Amino acid sequence: MQVLLVGALLAPGQRTVTRCLRMVGLSRERHFVNYHRVLSRARWSGRGASRLLLGLLVTRFAPTGAILLGIDDTIERRRGKRIQAKGIYRDPVRSSHSHFVKASGLRWVSLMLLAPVPWAARTWALPFLTCLAPSERYAQKHRKRHKPVLDWARQMIFQAQRWLLHRELVVVGDSAFSALEWLHALARQNITVVTRLRLDAALYEPAPFRPPGTNGRPRKKGKRRPTPRRVLEDSTTRWQRLTVPGWYGEGDRVIEIHSRTAVWYHTGLLPVPIRWVLIRDPQQRFDPQALLCTNLRQTPVSIVSWFVQRWQVEVTFQEARRNLGVESQRQWAKQAIARTTPC
Repeated sequence: MQVLLVGALLAPGQRTVTRCLRMVGLSRERHFVNYHRVLSRARWSGRGASRLLLGLLVTRFAPTGAILLGIDDTIERRRGKRIQAKGIYRDPVRSSHSHFVKASGLRWVSLMLLAPVPWAARTWALPFLTCLAPSERYAQKHRKRHKPVLDWARQMIFQAQRWLLHRELVVVGDSAFSALEWLHALARQNITVVTRLRLDAALYEPAPFRPPGTNGRPRKKGKRRPTPRRVLEDSTTRWQRLTVPGWYGEGDRVIEIHSRTAVWYHTGLLPVPIRWVLIRDPQQRFDPQALLCTNLRQTPVSIVSWFVQRWQVEVTFQEARRNLGVESQRQWAKQAIARTTPC
């Protein structure tokens, strides 16, 4: 395992097992097949390795305070009939608002520690737990229940919480993780979530006090409140100026924010109390956006600074493709595919 790790770090281009052995001087190894079986047949726990790695990262980079985690999914472009878990997905790198590009590959959900590195000038997103999310077509073919990305993400975060029982967790995600059922499940476990909020979200006041002995079903919400879009268009809205350091790698950025608390509710789903923050640029260099936080006690400054650090997750995905050759694997066995990319 150590030989393959060193070889993968030294190998340029494709990270195949053969090239890893060649880089460490084992090109004439007679029992080379044993190195291939480390990924496809050997008995070892990837989850156990993730727990050890998380412990090392937290001890070194986040020994105190709340632990900030970033979560997102990415597509590893793979083709071939023997890659059974692959699917057809939207390519987030090549697509735009007006142009839709599809890609064939494997979908991975990755949980990363967002922490400042002492010898770097920015926060890094350090992956420690990555899971394969098979496509819906794969589940239908093998007559299994399809597990969406949100279910994978919830289980991964709960696993990290069990590994870090006495630490406060803050999870940052993009708009794909702005789902009421998912937010409610994490809020019940005292996990703070920061993500985007739709400008037309239905927001309400908290449910009024219910006297004991009152008949009927208890109310889930109170009076309807203005949507973030209406607050944005209201000329009487009071805005607060804020300087955010490290704005998406551009240095300090001056923005204007407006924050309130409300209950986000949709018919048939459980209500979620949130603090939402409306953001706009005085120089109009980006469109207004809204963020939400499931912890009502957090300040708008903390919410915005946490969400800005989420961009480092995308940087990690890009650097993993460019420097580590994530899309250059040639494994076909199920177990080898499930192990190689997380490693």
